[in-house]
Amino acid sequence: MSEIDYEKLAEIELQKDEAEDAQSDQEKTFIPPQLEDPELNINHPYYDVARHGIIQLGGDDNSGRKVITFSCCRMPPSHQLNHTRLLEYLKYTLDQYVENDYTVVYFHYGLKSQNKPSLKWLQTAYKEFDRKYKKNLKALYVVHPTNFIKILWNIFKPLIRHDENLRGKQKGKLPPVVKIPPPRPPLPTQQFGVSLQYLRDKNKGELIPPVLKQTVSYLKRKGLRVEGLFRRSASIQTIKDVQKLYNQGKSVNFDDYDDIHIPAVILKTFLRELPEPLLTFECYDHILGITSVESSLRVTRCKQIIQGLPEHNYVVLKYLMCFLHMVSQENIYNRMTGSNLACVFGLNLIWPSQGTASWSALVPLNLFTELLIDFYLNIFNSRTVPGEVLP
Repeated sequence: MSEIDYEKLAEIELQKDEAEDAQSDQEKTFIPPQLEDPELNINHPYYDVARHGIIQLGGDDNSGRKVITFSCCRMPPSHQLNHTRLLEYLKYTLDQYVENDYTVVYFHYGLKSQNKPSLKWLQTAYKEFDRKYKKNLKALYVVHPTNFIKILWNIFKPLIRHDENLRGKQKGKLPPVVKIPPPRPPLPTQQFGVSLQYLRDKNKGELIPPVLKQTVSYLKRKGLRVEGLFRRSASIQTIKDVQKLYNQGKSVNFDDYDDIHIPAVILKTFLRELPEPLLTFECYDHILGITSVESSLRVTRCKQIIQGLPEHNYVVLKYLMCFLHMVSQENIYNRMTGSNLACVFGLNLIWPSQGTASWSALVPLNLFTELLIDFYLNIFNSRTVPGEVLP
């Protein structure tokens, strides 16, 4: 079948998709919420495209990789959007993250004949994304795929096969098998990647891990009114250097780095690298059920789930939520409401024991986290533990 036949077939399938959307909009896949971008202003080099929110940085996944989302439902009619500029803005966004592992999530829902780019544009876009963009792309998720997507696959298949052949030639022979040495035991001063119990034992029974206490203390003094706190990234190498200092038991002075976002990223990294999430694997399914609870009873349900946590987890969680509640109270300055903080911290507090959280799980996980932050005083008011401290 020729390319022009594929284009006609794609048009037919797109019309079918539109008809299905009109009949059952409520049954479609979750559409990610619009995220405020505190940096976006009229002087942004791609303000004309960025203002639509089509391309977003969705935060970090469970492996610490940046997640870039592309939402078709936010694309305006074609006559209102320069698709060449859209491609340039996509590359501009990816350029900030492609030197490290990253993930792309494509939300197909909302693509219609009025706003879809041409097949020629799609082919141009594919060719534009050379090895620079592909080498560290670890996952591409397509949400709400349709027959239209399958037809596009047939169109792009020759290009994909060509890429695979080139990669195969470049790789040549398989590399020799390398024997992986057994993991080393953690250092006595280790802070990242070890359990709360390990940290407590190595820090004279202190319930709050040193890295958590130090980052929270610093951010409380100097970061509460910083716009976009916890939303911004920091130098990957600097983060690794700071982790190394902590793991070696050396002192860290965040003033030396002149970047408030470094302690913010360190805090998130510490939570993400715990062997078991702070909210524990056992609570995962209970937390997913929060959306099925009547709205007026959700805070009570949160409280019940939190009361079941091990004592140490509860104390650390209470300490963290106390601080995040403080951050949310300054949202007029930092733009970080409980909802925005939940989007950042949800997957850093809880994840499944096997695999990673599905996109449908993000709604209950973030809702639960938002309730913990917004209703901190209510949820944590009835359980005290000897020796616990607050920020």
